[in-house]
Amino acid sequence: MSNKLISQMGLPSSLANVFSARNILTAKDALSLPEFDLMALLDVDRDQVRTAVARISEIACPPCRTALSLMEDRALTGGYLPTRLLGLDRALRGGIPFGALTELVGPSGIGKTQFCLKLALLAALPSSYGGLNGRVIYMDTESKFHSTRLIEIGRSSFPHIFNSEGMAQEMAGRIIVLRPASLDELTERENERSTTGQKQHSCHLPLSFLKSLAEFSQIPIVVTNQVRSQNNYEVVHYPFQGNTDRTSCMLEKLESHLIASLGIQWAHAVTIRLIFEAHSGQRFIKISKSPTSPAIAFPFLVKSSGIALLSDEGLEVTGSEMSTIRCEGLNVLVEGAEPFPHLGC
Repeated sequence: MSNKLISQMGLPSSLANVFSARNILTAKDALSLPEFDLMALLDVDRDQVRTAVARISEIACPPCRTALSLMEDRALTGGYLPTRLLGLDRALRGGIPFGALTELVGPSGIGKTQFCLKLALLAALPSSYGGLNGRVIYMDTESKFHSTRLIEIGRSSFPHIFNSEGMAQEMAGRIIVLRPASLDELTERENERSTTGQKQHSCHLPLSFLKSLAEFSQIPIVVTNQVRSQNNYEVVHYPFQGNTDRTSCMLEKLESHLIASLGIQWAHAVTIRLIFEAHSGQRFIKISKSPTSPAIAFPFLVKSSGIALLSDEGLEVTGSEMSTIRCEGLNVLVEGAEPFPHLGC
């Protein structure tokens, strides 16, 4: 609703034209500004601004809902994209949910791209074979998408489909790959709408758009997030720091601790977070955040058919382990994988 156009809200045409002339085009543009800023920008009196804001708020604000109505809507319109990993699908109550953002976090080379390629194929797969029979937009910001690997996963996972004449081409034709040259290219349109003269934080713009797209189109959206080392500045400013000796000890222990590259606001915005990590000589997919699923980790390896779980039972995760990201004791680029052309992150 925040992206609904003011021109479609039934305001007097003279006032709607003023909003348009000042490049205040959506409900979000108008409601993000204080009342007096709107008065100054629009050059209208306070009563007109209040009337316009009340009208915009009334239309943009979603109506109140009961828990029962939300549950009934979910039964009618809700759905999931199964990952075909039995234990993970069972823990996620069906798979990757429609209408929400699912995030994959992990170090480079651990298997995030392999997981995404398989999901893209499953979404494009005909419904008669358990797919969504849909089209996929694969935004490849790191140029790691390989069509040969995509087809290999398809032929290894669904030989009865991909060995049929023309089927591999049909499946590949349903996956649209976009490769933006820069983050500015992703955010250019939203930044042009900024009425404050300052660009908003670059990460917040695509995040807001993706959340709205997932919710109102009721589609599954998966995003990936790299990791970085937690630096000393972040550690010493935590309230649990004690005396100098203890702090030094903590710094030494936390020096190699990995955290998601995108910040806390991004972490709060995603509905489900799956952490891909490696320790004790094994890779794991860990459900770190979910409104309906337990915190549980599944050991996996990467095969020619994509990600494969070693156990469908999973391992219970508690305490700080729920959000910890580890990459130790395993060469994630080589071990546990069968030979194939591309093994990326």
